Amino acid sequence: MKTLDFLRSTMISDVAQDHFLVVHPLDDAPETKVDIAALGPMPMTASVRLALMSLRAYLVLMMLMVFYHVLDLSGLFGKKVH
Repeated sequence: MKTLDFLRSTMISDVAQDHFLVVHPLDDAPETKVDIAALGPMPMTASVRLALMSLRAYLVLMMLMVFYHVLDLSGLFGKKVH
């Protein structure tokens, strides 16, 4: 058996039933991608919608607190008197 015969490409139909053909992803045929524009909105239950809205509110609140802290550190609100 020659080395070049071993390295030649094999068709999937040429593989015996009790063997597995391993194909590297770079050598494999490209897959068709999902068209996101054609999917439409994802159905959500009320509990999922509530959880996502509360997560959004939490993140907005945290961003506002960080923004306030940065402005406080910059001295925008005046000096603190102890």
